[in-house]
Amino acid sequence: MTDKKNPGGFTLKYGPPIGMFEAHAGKDPLDQIKFMADQGFRAMFDNGLMGRPVSEQEAFARETTRLGMEIGPFVAYADFSVKSFVTRDASVREMMGQKLKTAVETAKRTNVKTTLVVPGRFDERLDWDYQTTNVIENLKWCAGICEPGGLAIVIEPLNPKDHPGLFLTKMSQAYQIAQSVGSPACKIVNDIYHQQITEGNIIPNIDACWDRIAAFHCGDTPGRKEPGTGELNYRSIFSHIRSKGYKGVICMEHGMSMKGKEGEMAVINAYRSCDIS
Repeated sequence: MTDKKNPGGFTLKYGPPIGMFEAHAGKDPLDQIKFMADQGFRAMFDNGLMGRPVSEQEAFARETTRLGMEIGPFVAYADFSVKSFVTRDASVREMMGQKLKTAVETAKRTNVKTTLVVPGRFDERLDWDYQTTNVIENLKWCAGICEPGGLAIVIEPLNPKDHPGLFLTKMSQAYQIAQSVGSPACKIVNDIYHQQITEGNIIPNIDACWDRIAAFHCGDTPGRKEPGTGELNYRSIFSHIRSKGYKGVICMEHGMSMKGKEGEMAVINAYRSCDIS
């Protein structure tokens, strides 16, 4: 049963990760998904979904379908240690081809619409414009693998303080690349936590990139905990996203300010407080 404090569920598809509500629901992921739904959540996500056994992926799909929930993007590729998409290395395409074929198969089993890709590190010895061109061309090739199956890649800009040396850091940069790829299979995941650190200006950047945003990640800063623990006004941000008619998932990619059941309830109540229609 949905909690009486929120009998109609949330107005946006906030998606908790597997593991967030273990104190209440236990370690079984299916019990956790049921608990999420009982609390009014209409989505969930699992970055590691592609690496789970097929039987577990199928179980996730059955349970989320039964509960009327959507699964947010899983990670197809996010190696922060290598120069990958910025190069013209044929081995990078071979590696990505294998990963994206697995991603397409995973998406078909789980009804997931988006898979996350981080383009890797930048190359200090190569002109920036050449690197950008290489990223665009590599993503065009990747989009060609995903598009026939209806799966969209979402590229994620990450902040250079937590993750120094990565190529993709800003929303304007991600938008330039996605527009240049020119495929419905190349979109953006806007991680609000990362973008507050990198550049701020959260709502205007949402508007500027709107036609290429296919998913959101959230977390407050400093601390990367639930909304209300940092400097971001998530009530205003969520209200703006809602006003634009967003129907996708907002992945709750953050920690908790407190441990145990108390911390889990603090997370749930933080989203209830921000979810004002």
